[in-house]
Parts: sequence; structure tokens; C-alpha cells
Amino acid sequence: MSSPRPVIALAGVGNLGRYICEELVASAHFDVVVLSRGTPRKWLQDLQVSVFVTDYTTPSILSILSSTRATTLVSFINITTPAYITVHAAILDACRQSKSCQRLIPSEWIGDVETHPRKPDFYATTRLPFRDMLRAQEEVEWTLFNMGWLADYFLPEGKSYMPGIKDEFPVDVDGWKACIRGSGDELQSWTSARDVARAVVELCRADEWDQVTYVAGEWNTFNGAIKVIESLYGRSMPVTYKTWSEIRNALTAHAHDEDTSALELAQVEEMMVMGCLACPKEKTARQRTNFFKDVAFRDLRTLLSDAKEMEGVL
Repeated sequence: MSSPRPVIALAGVGNLGRYICEELVASAHFDVVVLSRGTPRKWLQDLQVSVFVTDYTTPSILSILSSTRATTLVSFINITTPAYITVHAAILDACRQSKSCQRLIPSEWIGDVETHPRKPDFYATTRLPFRDMLRAQEEVEWTLFNMGWLADYFLPEGKSYMPGIKDEFPVDVDGWKACIRGSGDELQSWTSARDVARAVVELCRADEWDQVTYVAGEWNTFNGAIKVIESLYGRSMPVTYKTWSEIRNALTAHAHDEDTSALELAQVEEMMVMGCLACPKEKTARQRTNFFKDVAFRDLRTLLSDAKEMEGVL
């Protein structure tokens, strides 16, 4: 009789989580359960994934982990306030008390968190304290998973589960325009959401984890990305630039706004100029060899070519 497959629990599944859920189900190595505050989404029902309603308190999470015998919990709960700590502390406590769930990937999903541990700014009051909590315990193995920009933001509408962020992301293929922050020559990295998902599957199969994990489909600049896009589409893209001085002025001008949207945009723009989402090349390459040698990470040219040739979501 074959042994039961390990169970991966996904918390707060959204758009990136959908890719990871699909790839875990498709892998045949794992069973998947989802923790959610509300009614299951139709696509989860279509995948025949079990959904457990939780209030994200320790007893509620522990009950689900115990009943499903989950071995790993992956969180996509992106909260910009200290409530992030409350929820993830409950998740960590439940894992520590669980007899089966001894692995945790908390919600990070950003860039170079070792060189820029406090970026974006709200990470200083949310992720930093929780990282200290992770380091202070030994029962649960954990890793902070990061991939730079999601390359899906370069894709035309309808080609990704990721919704467009056209005011934030520099390149708008559908509107055929770009607004580059800084010079546009600052190094960035990006990875397609589907490739991120396939990497997470491989990481769940690994015997041991590093405390920080990076993947990247490509390192390039936004000026370089525009050249790739123009060559594939055969036409020039209008480009404007927002200077570092303008971004600094926006950070100051909106520092105390009641509506934080303008400040948050300026903080993301600051990260572009600082290169915060460029995953460290040497460590990323080493981890690709150690963990992800079976994942075919796509660069931007390949991803855009796939989008032109393939129907539906990539």
C-alpha cells in the first residue's frame, strides 16, 4: 500500500497563490488544502481542493493542521499593518504545536530582503518583527521566498491571473506606454508567476531549506525590458521618466497623508530606483542549482513570445 502524499496547506490564497495551488495539484507529489476566512472561490472547487474556514487564531489553525495532517504551510496573507504579525504569530504557534506541520513559508514574496530588509517601508513594522520571531524558535523550519518583480505585469490583459498595476508598474503593454522611475538603468529581476509556482513545488520536495530563498527568471533593467518589448512587437513605445528627485519629494509630501495610496506608490518607486527587487545573483544561481534545476525559468522575451503564441492564461 502506497504512503499518503504530504499535505501542503495554503493560507490566504489569492492570485499568486492560485498559480501555486494549481502547480501543487498538478505535481502529483502533494495533496493541497486551503485556509480561508470566507466562501471558497469557484476555481478551488474546480480543482477539488478542500477549503477550511478559519479566523486565523492559533486554536482554529491548529485544528485544521491536525485534522488534515498538513506538513507545510504557505502564507499569502499580505497585510500592510502590524496585524500581519498577529496573524503570522498565530500561524507559527499553530505550526509549533502541530505534530505534523513543521515547515512554514510566511508571506514575503518580494526582492532582496537581505540587502534591503526594511523595504518596502511597511515591512519594517510587519515582516521584520516576525522574522525575529522565526529566528527565536527551533521547532519549525522556515524560509522567506522571494522572486523580484512578477514578470506577469509585462503581459497583456487576459494572459495572467495577476491583475494589472498600471499606475505602479513602469510598463503598460496594453496602453503601449511606459513611465520609468529613475534612469531606467537600475538593475531589476523578475520571474513569471507560473515559474514561481513550479519553484515552490520543488522547494516543498527539498530535504532542507535555506532561511532565505530566491528565484529569478531574468536580471535586466526597465530600459532593457522596453527594448525587448519593442523588438517583439515591431514598434517603438513612448517612454516618460520620473526622476529620483521627484520621488524623494513625493515621499516627503505624502508622509502624513490620511490616504496612504500616494505614499505607498512613492515607496514602490523608491524601491525601483534602489534596485530592491533585484534578487542577489550569486545566491540565486546557487539555489537554482541546489533546489530548482528542474524548473525552466523563462526570461521576458520567452514569456512574451509564449503570450503571443498560446491561448489564455500562461
